[in-house]
Amino acid sequence: MLPVKGSTPQQKQLASVDYSAQLGQRPESLLQQLPRDLSPQTGELAFLRSHISPIFETSSSVPFVYSPADFKTSSKPSRRSTCTTAQLLSFAVLLVLFVLQLLTPPPILPRRSSEEHSIYRDLPQRSPPVCKNLSIFSEPLPVSRAYKMSVLEESKRVAAEFEYSSEDLNKGVKAFITQMDEGLQQKGTSMSQIPTYVTAVPNGTEKGLYLAVDLGGTNFRVCSIQLHGNTTFSLTQSKVAIPRELMVAKTSHELFSFLAKQIENFLRTHHNDHFEAHIKRRKTMSSGEGLRNEEIFQLGLTFSFPVNQIGINRGTLARWTKGFDIDDAIGQDVCELLQKEIDALHLPVKVAALVNDAVGTLMARSYTSPGKTGALIGAIFGTGTNGAYVEKLEKVTKLKSRVESADYDKSTGSMIMNTEWGSFDNQMSVLPNTPYDEALDKATPNPGIQMFEKRVSGMFLGEILRNAILALVKDPRCQLFKDGNSSANDLHSTTTIAKDSALYKPWGVDTSFLSIVAADASPGLEITRQELSKVFDVDAASTEDAEAIKLLANAIGKRSARLSAVALGAIVISTDNHVSTGGGDDDLVDIGVDGSLVEYYPGFEDYVREAFREMPEIGLQGEKRIRIGIAKDGSGVGAALIALVAAHSGSD
Repeated sequence: MLPVKGSTPQQKQLASVDYSAQLGQRPESLLQQLPRDLSPQTGELAFLRSHISPIFETSSSVPFVYSPADFKTSSKPSRRSTCTTAQLLSFAVLLVLFVLQLLTPPPILPRRSSEEHSIYRDLPQRSPPVCKNLSIFSEPLPVSRAYKMSVLEESKRVAAEFEYSSEDLNKGVKAFITQMDEGLQQKGTSMSQIPTYVTAVPNGTEKGLYLAVDLGGTNFRVCSIQLHGNTTFSLTQSKVAIPRELMVAKTSHELFSFLAKQIENFLRTHHNDHFEAHIKRRKTMSSGEGLRNEEIFQLGLTFSFPVNQIGINRGTLARWTKGFDIDDAIGQDVCELLQKEIDALHLPVKVAALVNDAVGTLMARSYTSPGKTGALIGAIFGTGTNGAYVEKLEKVTKLKSRVESADYDKSTGSMIMNTEWGSFDNQMSVLPNTPYDEALDKATPNPGIQMFEKRVSGMFLGEILRNAILALVKDPRCQLFKDGNSSANDLHSTTTIAKDSALYKPWGVDTSFLSIVAADASPGLEITRQELSKVFDVDAASTEDAEAIKLLANAIGKRSARLSAVALGAIVISTDNHVSTGGGDDDLVDIGVDGSLVEYYPGFEDYVREAFREMPEIGLQGEKRIRIGIAKDGSGVGAALIALVAAHSGSD
């Protein structure tokens, strides 16, 4: 019998039932003893629940009364494996009461007095009972990627290794200027600072028809450039593949005679009138006066192999690269070799200039740039990186000790220098370094060389990214490209990496992948996921995977741009261009750039300009006075312009 002190008549009726004696009865017989007018609105159900706890005193599993705070923590599964008879009976009673609540219409009751309301307000509030059940799963439930924060956390940690701070940036600028000056004074320094013997830059008013040829690898290109004198030009070109047998010919004659023949074919095809007139004049000449200079095409030769340049149209081959191997050409003047074969065909062509692509970029930008300001720098940020700039002759002191140097025009007081800045800081005194850079360097044919280029140029950025991704994939703590099952992936498909994935192949990733990922603004980074499938054979990469890859690609690309700014900013500062205090168009500094990285990597120039603003000698105002523009086809237009300068300077 339950206590009934202070109860209503209905509550006294409920409490008069001896429930402890009914433990052996079926729930139906217990139901017959309950009053018919029981309703949840009267409070009797709550009263019954608060007084029925003695029935469960034989069970120690779960107390019936919970506080709201306890209710939240009651969801942990119990490890008990049995239920008592009392628990089953209690469940049946509660089920019956629940059915009665649904079926019994609520009675119309008189409004309670304020005194009765105060009584019910004072009663303790009780939460509904919750039974702790055992887990129905034999294995742990799959955890979503949102919980596995290690993917993004680990990628952020690796991305942080590529940060290049303002302090490091300015240390790099000072070291770059120091090594520039060393290269101007002597040979054998980190930065070669090769004199080009080009002492003037065009201003856009030049006119004429010039030829340019480009031997840069497996193709040979012949161009003719018509300069219109108003910063514009017209270009005609042809390209032919170099036969493999000529790349490894026994003599240089075989290769250079082939090149001369391509020049002849080009003239016959695109400038036949001029060519035929030349042939006619040559046949009818009775005197030995030769051809007048205006009847000869001035040609600029872009020769993308290491040479020791000793004049504007003189340079000896140091070594072959890119699959070429012709022993007897080593140490010979490449301009002379080509001119000899041109003369054998009696072509009206003179090799007037030996051209570097960075120098050609500077010349092309000077011709096409708007305004009165000529270009100060020509820079390549593509497969490789290099820069050329206009230097004061008085600072190029090593020219005075070079007895083999050819004559050059000293009247301008300037000379374009080919920096060969890819070798800046080979000693690694200020350049940033990571385990991924070190792995790349060890895998190259020239470890310890071109250390600046290996952190900047497109040839290497893809491999740096691959090294970083591979390190995360191999780390058992990181969940990149790993799913317990498809439920853990927002695509509801398990992520897999093919065994022959480019991820496991050195140099398997092109830098264009970084550009695509950096530009991806698609929902869920769908484009990045597609590229991961296409490039890495990673199937069903998750959004978190794509976000992690984007973080790494952006970090590597940004570091490349900030290092590029070190080279550009150092030259601006060292040449006494006081852009931070100047004003007007005359104080503008013009930079011509070319290459896939600067042209296609999203935000590359923005990162460069951000770095400029962090240099005290340039700053916010100085950065606004630096003009950067694309200068296309330095090896074509630029080479023709150098041929023009050479012709006007009267080079032999």
